[in-house]
Amino acid sequence: MAGTFEVYEDKAGKFRFRLKAGNGQVIATGEAYESKASAMNGVESVRKNAADATVDDQT
Repeated sequence: MAGTFEVYEDKAGKFRFRLKAGNGQVIATGEAYESKASAMNGVESVRKNAADATVDDQT
């Protein structure tokens, strides 16, 4: 099963998103946004950029 982005409003009235794996575990969360449209732009940015992202191991 594929992952799912959830867009939601937090207790402070800000919009956020989280990415859940197929098993329901949260694997990524977005920052707080003032509008739902901005949160959706954040989702699209992750979709666009994550496929080609590299790992920068700074340990």
